[in-house]
Amino acid sequence: MNVSVDAHVNVLVTARLNLRELRLGDAAFILQLLNEDGFLRFIGDKGVRTLADAREYILKGPMDSYRRHGFGLYLTSLRDGTPIGICGLVKRATLPDVDVGFAFLTQHWSKGYASESAAAVLQRGRELGLGRIVAITSPENLGSMAVLAKIGLRLERSIQLTRDGPALNLFGPRPPPGRA
Repeated sequence: MNVSVDAHVNVLVTARLNLRELRLGDAAFILQLLNEDGFLRFIGDKGVRTLADAREYILKGPMDSYRRHGFGLYLTSLRDGTPIGICGLVKRATLPDVDVGFAFLTQHWSKGYASESAAAVLQRGRELGLGRIVAITSPENLGSMAVLAKIGLRLERSIQLTRDGPALNLFGPRPPPGRA
């Protein structure tokens, strides 16, 4: 019997969104997302300038993470299939814990999509038994900080991922009720 794998299988489905693994065919979307002003300002310049760069980003980032860790950043789309961003779990060499990451096209900000997808991803991480899951954000990114608070994370401290890197806010899980 011949079994084919559907490349559109969703990893997570929420009330309004589908999250699935990124594939090379998503390069045009990734090129657009990674060069938006909001991405460049709050996340940073990944040096993705061409479709070839975007395919390389997908291969060496999300696809490598799926293979090595069983999770990564997922394409986040509306239920009709329209891609609007990425959201998932990231294991960075410079951070001891797995972190929740997300980025959305500017026209999809302030609609609750980041909170909805990040909450689903955080729950998936717990189901995978990942233990402590954190998040990092630029201190200027008030929108992302609000999302992190909404999904149950709280500001712990300022960190730097590299010696010369910018200061970032580290968010971690809230302690159980009754504990400081």
